[in-house]
Amino acid sequence: MSPSLDPASPSCPCGSGAVLSDCCGRYHAGTPAPSAERLMRSRYSAYVLGLVDYLVATTLPAQQAALDRAAIAAWSAQSTWLGLEVENAELLGGQPEHAFVTFTARWHDGTGEHSHRERSAFVQNAGRWYFIDPTAPLKAGRNDPCPCGSGQKFKKCCFGFL
Repeated sequence: MSPSLDPASPSCPCGSGAVLSDCCGRYHAGTPAPSAERLMRSRYSAYVLGLVDYLVATTLPAQQAALDRAAIAAWSAQSTWLGLEVENAELLGGQPEHAFVTFTARWHDGTGEHSHRERSAFVQNAGRWYFIDPTAPLKAGRNDPCPCGSGQKFKKCCFGFL
């Protein structure tokens, strides 16, 4: 069953049970997500709602140009989103902070019903969490500055999270 998107009081697609405006809607409007799990949930909701700009903006900035906006929009629009289950969120700490979120997303499209389980990596920089997209290449050598903007060498920062 698709999440309710009744304009009077829509429930959030992320499955929290909260009203969209009190949940992921505030992150879609620009408030930084306070944790990697909240960012991941808000990204799922953005797929449900077709918010491609949000999906791009919450991906590591060094990867944003490599994203296929048209493909993201098509997948979002051509899918009926069936639900999200967060299995685990691991805050790893460090400077910058890194985290993993393990989740399963379910959807239906023209080829049938699908389920995708993933352990996604996230990094926090300048008070914002970003998704590290394993499908978008990071052009950095091990000793280059990390593309997340931390100022550290890539090998000491995000390299191990790809």
